[in-house]
Amino acid sequence: MCGICGELSFTGHRPVTERTLAAMSSAIRHRGPDHGATYLSPDASAGLGFRRLSIIDLSAGANQPIGNEDQAVQLVFNGEIYNYQELRRGLVARGHVFRSHADSEVIVHLYEELGERAIDKLDGMFALAIWDHREGRLVLARDRAGKKPLFVWQTHERVVFASEVKALAAHPGLALEVDEQAVPSYFLYGYAPHPQTFYRGVSHLAPGTIAVFDRGGRRQDRRYWQLAYPPAAAPPPAGDHAAHVGRVRELVTAAVRRRLVSDVPLGAYLSGGLDSTIVVGIMSQLSTAPVRTFSIGFDDDPAFDESAQAAATAKQFGTMHTEFRVRPSAIDLLDTLIYHHDGPFADSSALPTYLVAKLTREHVTVALTGDGGDELFAGYLRFGAALAAESTPAWLGVLGGVLDVLPKPRNERHLLSRARRFTRFMRLPLEDRLTAWAGVFYDDLEKLLQPAFLQGVGPIDRGRHLRALAGVEGASALSRLLAANFHSYLHDDLLVKADRMSMANSLEARSPFLDLALMEYVAALPDRDKLHGRTTKAVLREAFADLVPAEVQRSPKRGFGVPIDAWFRGELRSYAHDLLLSPSAHLRTYVSQPYVAQLLDHHAAGRANHGHRLWTLLTFERWLQLLPSWNGATQ
Repeated sequence: MCGICGELSFTGHRPVTERTLAAMSSAIRHRGPDHGATYLSPDASAGLGFRRLSIIDLSAGANQPIGNEDQAVQLVFNGEIYNYQELRRGLVARGHVFRSHADSEVIVHLYEELGERAIDKLDGMFALAIWDHREGRLVLARDRAGKKPLFVWQTHERVVFASEVKALAAHPGLALEVDEQAVPSYFLYGYAPHPQTFYRGVSHLAPGTIAVFDRGGRRQDRRYWQLAYPPAAAPPPAGDHAAHVGRVRELVTAAVRRRLVSDVPLGAYLSGGLDSTIVVGIMSQLSTAPVRTFSIGFDDDPAFDESAQAAATAKQFGTMHTEFRVRPSAIDLLDTLIYHHDGPFADSSALPTYLVAKLTREHVTVALTGDGGDELFAGYLRFGAALAAESTPAWLGVLGGVLDVLPKPRNERHLLSRARRFTRFMRLPLEDRLTAWAGVFYDDLEKLLQPAFLQGVGPIDRGRHLRALAGVEGASALSRLLAANFHSYLHDDLLVKADRMSMANSLEARSPFLDLALMEYVAALPDRDKLHGRTTKAVLREAFADLVPAEVQRSPKRGFGVPIDAWFRGELRSYAHDLLLSPSAHLRTYVSQPYVAQLLDHHAAGRANHGHRLWTLLTFERWLQLLPSWNGATQ
């Protein structure tokens, strides 16, 4: 896993410099502490920068930028290609000569044969840049699910790209400015939906996309893959239910096996959940030595601590288990989280994700995770709730009024909190319903935002982002939900968090459930194989019924999080009040402070649980405070 950056200066404009490439590379050194290098084309029109985290082929011959035999094609690449050995054998048979055993060199030679169509052949997680000096073109590409990031800044003079926005900010031509169009999206979803970012002129290359630039500044984009869900009336994959169960087991096992290739120490995250348990169970079957597993436990609130269940699972599989007991300090880590996310990030589970990555990195360099299982197999409760709402009689909405007079639970994970949320938004259209349940602010968004600011950005269509997702025409309601979730929440929240928090600690995270063959097969399965009555991940549970401990099978989904509601009634209470309601608070330009004060008061008094909303506001304000220093430090 690595960090990449680079620049193409269009014809007639200022040349690329080694100094700029070095500055950009230095900004993302945490992504690759083992080696750094740059490439500058003979005419200085193009340059590439690279930071390496050595995983496969630790020799100097595998360092990047890496070129073909005559050095006319140069590559920088962040990720892992899981079918590189198969591709390499074919290339060798066709006469290509290799000087390393790295997967990166396979990409270079494959590009010689196929041009940008080589990207279609790659199976893995990656963000890459290829400079073709003969053709005078720059090729940028991202993997299918969007596991690895790639940000682009383009003007009439140049295009600059990098794994993280902070590397773009190290370019002397760019000063980061807030893109006001992203602010409502942030308060609605908790993130800026791709390709949007928080910065004017900076975009996030879409997953499964190739962008080709020439020296004249022309750009062509091609979407080479998108997860497709079949029409509701389409026949399922061949075979009966038993065949589907067996095939899922084969594909998940193969996905784990492909991700065990490493020349450095490797382990796995282990929570008390189904997905990580399956990954660790398969690893234990495939490994000759005990698997290294890691979990994190919190003493603050038992509702957020799965460490006991993880320890029991580790004992059953005979793993070499390490449990980290911590009391995370949100105040101490707030700036760190904002820095590594290059902006505000509403998902407070980034905090434990950062901590478990930091502590895991002390023992291994690669960790397998259970990420993607919920997105693929319909593991979230909101999927079942959304389908239930499709057939719930309208009169049941009066239940919301009854629920509102009951005592408020301590946190939003309580069944009563979920029931309130269900009845509040149950009559919305499908995609809007998903936005309302999974988002931060929804029906009170206009109360939150300043009228003058709101007038400047225009009307807000709350469901537009999810409704605009392609590839689900004629699909079932569940498939529409899965597609929307896959192309939004998975990409813009979960995978962002997984990448930034692991790479902040120079740890490579691999996700077997986002394997290409597995994703495509499961997407085509009937709805009942994913959500069967109240049973989530039905076919996955059945496929590994003999492997997963009974207590894990029975346990309700809790998710990976922190007691954020309790924190805003404790250690974060005065800090949030002082920061958000200060007369000099930066967010006054965007949001109503009286409404923020109301949220703080209602939360502190226990009249509501606004922890998630307050964290969203807190990270937004602190980002606005830090932004001038980011520009000052990088210019």
